[in-house]
Amino acid sequence: MKKVELLAPAKDKETAIAAINCGADAVYIGAENFGARRAVPNSLEDIKDVVDYAHKFYARVHVTINTILTDEELVRAKELIKKLYEIGVDAIIVQDCGILELAIEGKLPPIPLHMSTQCDNRTLEKAMFFNKIGVSRIILARELSIPEIKKNCENVSCEVETFIHGALCVSYSGQCYLSYSIGGRSANRGECAQPCRKKYSLVDDKGNFIAKDKYLLSLKDFNASKHLESLINAGVKSFKIEGRLKDINYVKNVVAFYGKEIEKFAEKTSSGKVFLDFEPNLYKTFNRGFTDYFLDGRKKCFNFESPKSMGEKLGRVENTGKDFFELNAEISPQDGLCWIENGIQEGCLVNRVEGRRIFPNKKVNLKKGTMVFRNQDVEFEKLLKNSKTKRRIGVNVVYENGMLFVTDEDGNSVSLEFVNTDSPKNPEKMKETFISQFQKTGESDFYVSSVKIDGELPFMPVSRINEIRRNILGRLMDERLKNYPKEIQNPLTYTDFPQHELDYRTNIHNSQAKCFYEHCSSKVCENSLESSNNFNGKYLMQTKHCLKYAFDLCKSSKKLFLIDEKGKKYPLKFDCKNCMMMVCHD
Repeated sequence: MKKVELLAPAKDKETAIAAINCGADAVYIGAENFGARRAVPNSLEDIKDVVDYAHKFYARVHVTINTILTDEELVRAKELIKKLYEIGVDAIIVQDCGILELAIEGKLPPIPLHMSTQCDNRTLEKAMFFNKIGVSRIILARELSIPEIKKNCENVSCEVETFIHGALCVSYSGQCYLSYSIGGRSANRGECAQPCRKKYSLVDDKGNFIAKDKYLLSLKDFNASKHLESLINAGVKSFKIEGRLKDINYVKNVVAFYGKEIEKFAEKTSSGKVFLDFEPNLYKTFNRGFTDYFLDGRKKCFNFESPKSMGEKLGRVENTGKDFFELNAEISPQDGLCWIENGIQEGCLVNRVEGRRIFPNKKVNLKKGTMVFRNQDVEFEKLLKNSKTKRRIGVNVVYENGMLFVTDEDGNSVSLEFVNTDSPKNPEKMKETFISQFQKTGESDFYVSSVKIDGELPFMPVSRINEIRRNILGRLMDERLKNYPKEIQNPLTYTDFPQHELDYRTNIHNSQAKCFYEHCSSKVCENSLESSNNFNGKYLMQTKHCLKYAFDLCKSSKKLFLIDEKGKKYPLKFDCKNCMMMVCHD
């Protein structure tokens, strides 16, 4: 079986450790600066703690430095990267090619470089470019189909990473300037205000409303769980879960689910067995409804009714009363319920339950037959919060010829020689006691897969057996960490960039990035939009989510516009050959 990595998000140390316990082969986390989620920074001390914990299980830690940087910030980012390398971080996720220039100049340690999806890695040419440069990994755009992903994997020698779950950016990553144009909060600088989750109206050039006050840019959440085998066979090395802003229960549930699913088709890249004490269920944590996006063709991947979580489908209202409604489902007090009413998501909390009668915390106008969802399951959240799920590394114990050998599942081994020992009065009882005590690994990071005794054990009191177990397992962990398979970044080289003239969409924000592209035979005609603040004639968003397609207007020649809640008008342009929509500055 192929080996693939399950890569989990972590907003903080606690979440990272929980993700590893639930089966993540790697986690990605933000440092104090330069991450695309500025709201979730982490100190070097906390990242070091995550690294130390992850490496016990041969799991990896990736740190996001995936914003575009000023010249001054690039200097600080260089020093941060050096510190991350020193504390054992396994890779950094990069958007700004000024970092590649530093690496080529020999100013960075040999830490693996992963090219972020923020680099707009939607074409084979872009993937092949980064591969020829020599980076360790490319993170593909979410919009690609399985055949396109397969073609990328077949044409590059570096690792390929794809998203498999979580929130979707409606724009091609790295190509959204809408938030910056509205309020100065740049997505490329880690400050996106998520205007795609706001209401808009769609009008034609004659002022006719096609849709009014709908969430026209809001997509459902990504769920590729039905395509894992195809993606593994396509050659994907790493499967990424979105969600560095998500809470710890979300991460536990989603990681546990995908860990179980992936093991049906591939081996893990990390070590250890996960002892789950809950049954994961993707529908019980935050989701806006699910889509597999464009993995196997264009589908209606949007949710115009609400950007909020819908949760799990419970069933239709069977009856209504003065202050209750009836539903054939197991409901608990304080559960959150929701439904769509007149095209708008409505909801309530549950005050109490009497049989099938649900008494909400406010007056609702539910009608018989309305489909009800649960977007807050208090009992499931409690289960996740109180979970004692633990990950442990399997060991085999062998005693023969006066020597004790303990070997872990990765082949690391330590031994202990027994000398000057007394024979037991009851050898069989001694053997039973030894096996029983050695299997009591308690809260350690190991569990005993097997104990084999060849020959007669010496006499040992229980306290001595326990002491031996603690000592030898401690030495085994030291041996594991000493033999941790650390990867290094191979030297980078320049190669020709597929585009010869570069504009604001290349997001060049510092002099080193400019030098990099010039060394790659490209002419920089324009720096980043964040450098100039000149929006005239610019695309504020490029997206494969097309409103013409959504409203069955593909053959219409009408000019269309988006209007936001403040009345600002955005012209829309369409590339029908490539089935793309551009939101433009007026």
